[in-house]
Amino acid sequence: MSSMRNAVQRRNHKERAQPAHREKWGILEKHKDYSLRAKDYNEKKKRLKILREKAAERNPDEFSYSMLSSKTDKHGRKIQDRGNVSLSQDAVKLLKTQDAGYIRTMIQQTRRAREKMEQEYLLMHGGSVKVLGREDRKERGSHVIFANNLEEQRALGVMHGKGGGTSSGNGQTEQSTRKDFIPDSIDSSDGTSSVPRQLRTQEAQAFQAQKQDRAARKRRKRLNETRLSKLSALKTREKELIATEQQLEHQRARMSNSIGGINKAGVKWKVRERKK
Repeated sequence: MSSMRNAVQRRNHKERAQPAHREKWGILEKHKDYSLRAKDYNEKKKRLKILREKAAERNPDEFSYSMLSSKTDKHGRKIQDRGNVSLSQDAVKLLKTQDAGYIRTMIQQTRRAREKMEQEYLLMHGGSVKVLGREDRKERGSHVIFANNLEEQRALGVMHGKGGGTSSGNGQTEQSTRKDFIPDSIDSSDGTSSVPRQLRTQEAQAFQAQKQDRAARKRRKRLNETRLSKLSALKTREKELIATEQQLEHQRARMSNSIGGINKAGVKWKVRERKK
C-alpha cells in the first residue's frame, strides 16, 4: 500500500510569498529566518549587558605597570604595536630607486603611445597626407539627364529647383548654360517615356549615396573624438608621471642630504657647497 501511496502525485505545498503591498520590505520572513535574527539579537543583548556591568564595577584607582608603556589615541582606544619593523635608510633608498625605474618605464610607454596617436591624428587631419573623402573633392561630376521634348525638360528643371527658361544675370538662359538637361529630339511612338521611371531610380540612388555619406561622416567624427579623448588622457598621464618622477628624485636627494629643505622647526637649510 505504501508503494501505491507514493505513486500517486501529491499536492505541492508552496511557501506563502510576500503580499504585493509589502514588496518593498523584500522576501517574506520565514520561521528559520526569524530564529537566526532572534539568536543574533539575544547574543548582542547579552554582550551589551556584560559591558555595562564591567563599566559599573570598574575601579577608578586600578593600576597596572603596563599602563606606563601603553598608549591611547584621542578617542581612548589602545594603540598596540603591529610588529612591523622599520626599514633602514639604505633599504628605503633602494626601494625608491626601484620605484623611479618603474616610473621611467611607464613614462616611456606613455610617450610612445602618445606619439603614435599624434601621428595617426596628423595623418587624418593635417600634414602632407590627407584622406580624401567625397566631400573633399573640389570638382563635382555633372549628371546628364536627357529629355524627349521641351515640356519634359521644363518639368525636370522645376523638379530639381531650376526654373526652365528663366534668364540668368548675364542674359543667358539656364537652359543654354546648364548641361544637366539635354533634350532628345527622338520621341517615343506611343507618346510615353521611361524618363520618369529612370528619374525615380536615379533619385533613389542619389538619396542612398547621400545617406551613406552621412553615415561615413558620423563614423569619422566619432573616431576623431575618440582619438582626441585618448590623446588628451595620454598627455595628462605623461604629465602626472613626470611630476611623480621629479618628486621621487627630490625625496631621494633629501634622503642623501644632497639638497636643502625645511626641517621640523620650519627653518630652511641648504647644503654647504665648496667654494671654487
